Amino acid sequence: MFKMLTENWALKLLSLVFALILWFFVMGERKLERSYAVPLEMKNIPGGMMVANEVPSRVDVRINGPRTLLMNLHAEDMPIVVDLKELPPGLTSFKRLEERLNIPAPLKVTRLSPSYIDVKLDRVETVKVPVKPVLSGRPASGLWVEKVTTDPDSAVVEGAAEELDALRQVETVPVRIEGISSNVVEVVPLDYSGKFSWLKSPENVEIKITVGPKPDKL
Repeated sequence: MFKMLTENWALKLLSLVFALILWFFVMGERKLERSYAVPLEMKNIPGGMMVANEVPSRVDVRINGPRTLLMNLHAEDMPIVVDLKELPPGLTSFKRLEERLNIPAPLKVTRLSPSYIDVKLDRVETVKVPVKPVLSGRPASGLWVEKVTTDPDSAVVEGAAEELDALRQVETVPVRIEGISSNVVEVVPLDYSGKFSWLKSPENVEIKITVGPKPDKL
């Protein structure tokens, strides 16, 4: 037994020295704490529905651990994924987001903001509403606006059902008529910027403004 232990003793001693150096390197490696802006991704949104509330696109995460691991860690490589599959309409809270981080075991999350998110799902609907022409200014002296029409006279808007329930009309951008003395025909864009809905059609309308002598009684 003693002979086996003493054979190639120099090589064995060298191996032991290297093992001790490696152990001291790993155990004694300086730990750091770094911040990352980690992407927040939502997948499997149910068909016919949409996210109808403000959800952050990134989550601020502070991670503590060995320096070598942290230096090789990149935010884009560890997205927080939220699965919305088969989720019903309404508000759902997703807590303990740190558990969705895919990081090596020696690393620990020390801070995460926000620590949870609320996701509101709503049905996607389409509505047709009247177009309201908006005028700015007044015609020349002695004249007034007799009639204003748009072509088309309605617009199609698509988006979250709850937001569309409150929509009654879509306005044009203001058309300046200050000092005009004859009829005006102008193509103008519609002015719509819904929070969780968007203008589907048309983008522009033709507006016709008819002016005439102001009645004496006015």
